[in-house]
Amino acid sequence: MQSRRLGKSAIHVSDICMGTMTFGSQTDEADAFRILDRCFDEGINFYDTAEGYPVPPDVKWVGRTEEIVGRWLKTKPRDAIILATKVSGPSHVWFKSPCRSGMTALDRKNILQAVDDSLTRLQTDYVDLYQTHWPDHDAPYDEMMDALDDLVQMGKVRILGCSNETSWGLMKSIAASERLGVARYHTIQNNFSLNNRRFEDELAQVCRQEGVSLIPYSPLAGGVLSGKYQGGAAPEGARFSRYLAMEGRQAAMGRRFVNEKSLAATDRYLTIAADAGLHPVTMATAWSKQHEFVASTIVGVSAYDQLQPILDAADLVLPDEVMKALYKVSKDILYPMG
Repeated sequence: MQSRRLGKSAIHVSDICMGTMTFGSQTDEADAFRILDRCFDEGINFYDTAEGYPVPPDVKWVGRTEEIVGRWLKTKPRDAIILATKVSGPSHVWFKSPCRSGMTALDRKNILQAVDDSLTRLQTDYVDLYQTHWPDHDAPYDEMMDALDDLVQMGKVRILGCSNETSWGLMKSIAASERLGVARYHTIQNNFSLNNRRFEDELAQVCRQEGVSLIPYSPLAGGVLSGKYQGGAAPEGARFSRYLAMEGRQAAMGRRFVNEKSLAATDRYLTIAADAGLHPVTMATAWSKQHEFVASTIVGVSAYDQLQPILDAADLVLPDEVMKALYKVSKDILYPMG
């Protein structure tokens, strides 16, 4: 397992990170422990969670993922784990957090309360990477960055990051940190996959110039790149099988990930993987890691038997001919996810 630096910080992490958003909903605690133990044994030292997990977001189980991760964390040396979690963004926008009675915000009160609640659930006195889960572009970035800096100064957080942020928002936060002389973002956690390469349009250049690392989530495009939704399939228990049968935000997300263009692109990626003798999950994971602005690729599973193809990507470097073939698909089928 290779390691890379998070931004300009002193922290190095494995280039695969285990995400935990299904733990406590799709995945019970016993299976979660099996998955986490296997990852640890394979050399993964980086684990990502959030106060709002598990998914789909629901007040009946919010916080359960951090509780599971916290109990698992007690079985390992704390300093052997790089642990990341997130504070919810504002609840008045496209998504309403189930935390704090749906009244979350990125102000001092919410940030200070959120980190203390997360630390209690995680049974630890510090988080290695603390991230804003989604932004509030109309709120004052100065107050947010100053409050986050307080967490660093108190020793509750080692470094800071953001998630689902834009180029404007990332530069706005960095400017605020520089002006105030406070801690800055070292990472950004955004969606990035063969079916969603929008990060490369602008944000990748911000990362290169400002020394911020991408820790991409959904490298399998929500499981679509595994091929399980091809031909109109709707596997029982799969996320988008459920979402497409729902209404509102979940249904819209399902249509974004599973649509005519995304399935057409995936069909070609499956052929490339087969010709290269690779599992499509292995190929997609390796592709994500093979970018200089990526520090660690966040993967996720809901069952133990989904792990092996991901782990097979640990030391894999895709040859030039495979990378060129993948790029051609992206060029022929632009923005499959919109």
